[in-house]
Amino acid sequence: MDRKPPWLRAKIPGGPGYLKVRNLVKDNRLHTVCESAHCPNLGECWSRGTATIMILGETCTRSCRFCAIATGKPGEVDWAEPARVADAVRIMGLQHAVITSVARDDLPDGGAEIWAQTIRAVRNVNPETHIEVLIPDFKGREESLNTVLEAEPDILNHNMETVRRLQKPVRVQAQYERSLEVLTRAKAKGFVTKTGLMLGIGEREEEIEETLVDLAGEKVDILTLGQYLRPTPKHLPIERWVTPGEFARWKEKALALGFGVCESGPLVRSSYHAEEQSAKYTGIEVASAKS
Repeated sequence: MDRKPPWLRAKIPGGPGYLKVRNLVKDNRLHTVCESAHCPNLGECWSRGTATIMILGETCTRSCRFCAIATGKPGEVDWAEPARVADAVRIMGLQHAVITSVARDDLPDGGAEIWAQTIRAVRNVNPETHIEVLIPDFKGREESLNTVLEAEPDILNHNMETVRRLQKPVRVQAQYERSLEVLTRAKAKGFVTKTGLMLGIGEREEEIEETLVDLAGEKVDILTLGQYLRPTPKHLPIERWVTPGEFARWKEKALALGFGVCESGPLVRSSYHAEEQSAKYTGIEVASAKS
């Protein structure tokens, strides 16, 4: 199943835009989920002058069986990181910035305070930039989620990743209901919410539909659906290749259920074309990078 079908061909990294982002990430001692998670869209996104910045280091305390990010004991929190992230957003000229992090279950607040400081730093340096945050579940701690929300990101993203039955084998330390609660709480406080699912990892059709029903309504505004791609032979195998036609059908189903925006396709990831997703939902046109 590891031989990719033709519709999964991605752009080869290269060009001046790609080199600019690569050098910026290196010079500012930043981490990106693009690199750490082996994202297939790295070449396209970096060539467009944008990247998804990953805070709180590059070592995760969790051991999700789909994810290429390193698992282990993270280093000390870098309290100078928020300023560097804000400066990188300024240099890239982003009007829509996507920030994510590893899970930091070793910290009492799960890293919520540095999350809040990063949001505020980006806002202070780049007041016109829309800020989308892709957060962990903070082990369900409401006070940690509130710390992030009080910094007022524009979009609160937390990925469900897969259906209820597969949570344990896929995400290991995560819980379906806990992730739903994160999204529900954020939506109840008036935030634009977003989540994503991987397909092709062993889920059944009726389980996908059940999950979409669970997420629709008062929980999630923006949904992303993409193909699971196995990072290494040590990770969970691909159960099937989901065709572009099936992704189109799930998009139609999601919109019928009431999601405001659904980005659905083989190469779709949480931050893939995030600025366009935001524009579709809010009606505010933004560009990934200023000219």
